[in-house]
Amino acid sequence: MSNFREKLSEYVKFTEENLKKYSLCFGAVSAQENLIKAMNYSLEAGGKRIRPVLAYAFCEACGGDYKTVSAPACGIEMVHTFSLIHDDLPAMDNDDFRRGKPSCHKAFDESTAILAGDALSVLPFEIIADDPVLTNDQKVSIISCLAKAVGRDGMIGGQVIDMENEKRSDVDEVNLRNMYRHKTGDLIAVSCMIGCICAGADSETAAAAGEYGYRLGLAFQIIDDILDVTSTTEELGKPAGSDSQENKTTFVTLYGVEKARDIAGQITGEAMLTLEKFSDSLFLKELTEMLLCRKK
Repeated sequence: MSNFREKLSEYVKFTEENLKKYSLCFGAVSAQENLIKAMNYSLEAGGKRIRPVLAYAFCEACGGDYKTVSAPACGIEMVHTFSLIHDDLPAMDNDDFRRGKPSCHKAFDESTAILAGDALSVLPFEIIADDPVLTNDQKVSIISCLAKAVGRDGMIGGQVIDMENEKRSDVDEVNLRNMYRHKTGDLIAVSCMIGCICAGADSETAAAAGEYGYRLGLAFQIIDDILDVTSTTEELGKPAGSDSQENKTTFVTLYGVEKARDIAGQITGEAMLTLEKFSDSLFLKELTEMLLCRKK
């Protein structure tokens, strides 16, 4: 196993261990038992854990101890999970499967899924505020950055644009880039920035990490567009071809698979150049390349 694979496995294992630890915050309240089960069902369903991995990697790239990032990294994964629960709802993308398992609203019911997502959107701010390792200044900075990345002008705002685009026939590349920047890029960018904040890096360094994250997020979403038409439901763990069924304009519908792949490669190259600002970026470069070439 390469050093990259070993480090990636270490980061993912650390995330899984801490997600279980932070789930104890829910408490053993019998009246909320079904809600807690729904939260954990989606949170523990697997996934690449890319956002926590990026937070750890940028912390180490800035000379910090990645274990200090445990609370915000897991908080970011909770926010991401909340977005997936809500994305799958009948009012949104209406997907019955996620990561090879029934979506939360299918495993439980629609109202429970909505509330499970709501709860996972709030819990991160609790565990960050209560973290015994981070300084108060770091907590304030992280909470502020995360709230902006998630809210009206961030991930949720991007989802609104995505839904409105389904009713439009004039969606172009500028619109798509803007939507992807918010829906996908903001949470990836803030993951990178938070790693820098936890390492005590300056604002200029954190901003550079954020620029990398935005480029990675755009390339990541374009690869998702490609996989939606080139992969299978079994490979993806969620319905393939859903973009077409929902009348979504994507880089593939605009340009075709090959040109979309070329654009993703170009943007990945731009992300790689941004990493030159970091002296210890070998892991991040290998991760970037892996995400460009992924099959699911």
